[in-house]
Amino acid sequence: MNDFLKNLSDFYTSYQHLINIVVIIVGAIVVRLILLHSVDRVVKRIVSGVKNKHDVEDTQALMASPLAAVRVVQRTRTMGSVLSNFITWAIVIFAFIMILGELQFQVTALVASAGVIGAALGFGAQNIIKDMLNGLFMVVEDQLGVGDVVDLGPATGVVEAVGIRVTTVRDVNGTLWFVRNGEILRVGNMSQGWARVIIDLAIPYDTDVDAVQARMLATANELASNPKWRSRVIEKPEIWGLESISAEALVIRLVVKTRTNAKDDVARELRMQLKRALDEMGVKLPSLNSIVLTGFEGAASVTGARPPKTKPVQVAPGAASKDKA
Repeated sequence: MNDFLKNLSDFYTSYQHLINIVVIIVGAIVVRLILLHSVDRVVKRIVSGVKNKHDVEDTQALMASPLAAVRVVQRTRTMGSVLSNFITWAIVIFAFIMILGELQFQVTALVASAGVIGAALGFGAQNIIKDMLNGLFMVVEDQLGVGDVVDLGPATGVVEAVGIRVTTVRDVNGTLWFVRNGEILRVGNMSQGWARVIIDLAIPYDTDVDAVQARMLATANELASNPKWRSRVIEKPEIWGLESISAEALVIRLVVKTRTNAKDDVARELRMQLKRALDEMGVKLPSLNSIVLTGFEGAASVTGARPPKTKPVQVAPGAASKDKA
C-alpha cells in the first residue's frame, strides 16, 4: 500500500511539473504577444501622429516634410524592431530558466557553471558582443533606420530590419543582405537631409561653352519651376563650370540639390530635357571611346527599392489629368 501511495505521489508530482512547464511556455508566448502588440501599437501611434501633423496619407509623402519628421518615423520603426528582438530573447531566456527549475535542475549551480563556460568561450563569443554593441550604438546615434537607403560597404540598399546582431538590407536587384552589425565599419545614409544630382555633360571641343552653359542652366531652372518637380528640388540649379578638358570633349558640370527620395527621378528627367535642348541647339555629343560610371551613379543606384507604403494616397480625378498635361 505504501509503495502504491508513493508511486501515486511521484506520478502526481511529475504530472504537476509537466503542467507547470506547459503553463510557463503558454504564459511566455502570451506575454511575448502582448508586449510585441504594445510595441507595435506605440510605433503605429507615433507614425500616425507624425502623418496627421503634416497632413499626409503616406509615409513616402513625408519626404517632402522637414527632416525632423522623417527621422522621427524612421527612428521609431527602428527602435520598435530592436525592442521586439530584445523582448523575444529576454522572455525565451527567462522561461528557459523557469523550466529548468521545474525539472529539478540546480539553477544556481547551472548559472555558476555557465559563468565558467562563458569565461572559457568568451574569446570566441567576442564577435557576438561586438555585433550587439555596434547595433545598439547605430540605433542610439541614429546612423540608420528602417526604410533608409544606406551604403554599408558589403551591401547597398533599403534597410528592412535592424536586429540586435544583424541588419537586413535589400538591394535594387531584390537580394536581401544580412550584414552583421560588428562588420559595419562605415554607414553612408542616403536618406538623411538632401541629395545632389551631378550631371557631367560632354560636348565637342569647338562648341561655344558659354552658350551651352546658359542653355543647360535655363533648362534646369525650367525643370525646377515645373509644378510636377518643384517640391522635389530644394535649391536653384547651379553650373559649376568646365569640369575637364580632353582631346575628345569638354565636360561641363551641372548640379541640382534635391530631396533624397527624388534624386534619381530628377536626374533622369533632367538628362532627357538636356538632350532635347542640345538637339535644338544643334550640338552633337562626341563619340567617346568608353564611359565608366563610378560611385552611386553606377550600378549602386537603388531606385525602386523603397520601403512599403503604409496607406495608399488618395488622388483626386482631376489631379491625374493635370499631371499628364
